[in-house]
Amino acid sequence: MVDLEIGLMLPTMSEKDRSPGDIVAAARYAEDLGFESVWVVDQLIAGTGAPLLDSITALAAAAAVTERIRLGVGVLVLPLRPVAWVAKQVATLQHLSGDRVILGVGVGGDRHNRSWAAVGVPSRERGRRTDDALRVLPDLIAGKPVQLGYASDTPTQLGPAAAVPPIIAGGMSDAAVRRAAAHDGWFLLASPAEIPAQLTRLGEQAAAAGRATPSATTSAVVALDGDRSLPDHATIIRSLCDPDGMFAMSAEYAEESLVHGDPGFVAGYLNGMAARGVRRVVVTLVGGDWFRQADLLARTLRG
Repeated sequence: MVDLEIGLMLPTMSEKDRSPGDIVAAARYAEDLGFESVWVVDQLIAGTGAPLLDSITALAAAAAVTERIRLGVGVLVLPLRPVAWVAKQVATLQHLSGDRVILGVGVGGDRHNRSWAAVGVPSRERGRRTDDALRVLPDLIAGKPVQLGYASDTPTQLGPAAAVPPIIAGGMSDAAVRRAAAHDGWFLLASPAEIPAQLTRLGEQAAAAGRATPSATTSAVVALDGDRSLPDHATIIRSLCDPDGMFAMSAEYAEESLVHGDPGFVAGYLNGMAARGVRRVVVTLVGGDWFRQADLLARTLRG
């Protein structure tokens, strides 16, 4: 395996007829297996109502039972929340975890329209709200006085101050690339073949801003053979395509995205990502037993 950091998505989300997994045990197990990071997805109401635990609360639970592994949000839907509350939660998580947070941020997806209605935020404003929040979020986390446009003339200052975690912007739009170039990384969604061209976009944007090109993180949807509880390929694809499920992918995208095979095949895929310039891959394990799948993946990486 070439040099590549591998993170695991914790099982904070489930199908409608099930409950999310044991994220405390999962986080502890991922650390014991030697993974670089654990991650959580973020949303208020996922799709048509798939069960989903709160992202920051879930990472706080993971922080309490681990010591080394990094804790990532992939990605926090920033415009759903007042930025001061985001800063407070992130700063608290930094204190609880010993500065292990990786803060992915994004504007949110169109599939989750119920979230916008629930908090009274027009989805058409999400880009502007995200940019406004990013302008002040680092200083708020760091405990510096910040003048918030919707607040009084008195600057807002939060405490205790915390180390500002790496901020990585998610999304594939030009605006997302601009945000990534202005911060610490990019969480992109692309196939191995598309990676070089996408990283060129990022490099050009960073150069235009007079900054070094930040690192890239991407994701992979993985199912490893060798787990007796793993469904067959067609069943996994149906789960990925379920419009009321966790992913609601199109059939074509599900087939393109699913990395399903023996450990050697999965290792080759991850090697391909690294060889094309990606620093980290966050793996979502689909189908079968999460713990058995994590163990198989760890064995693959060690091999």
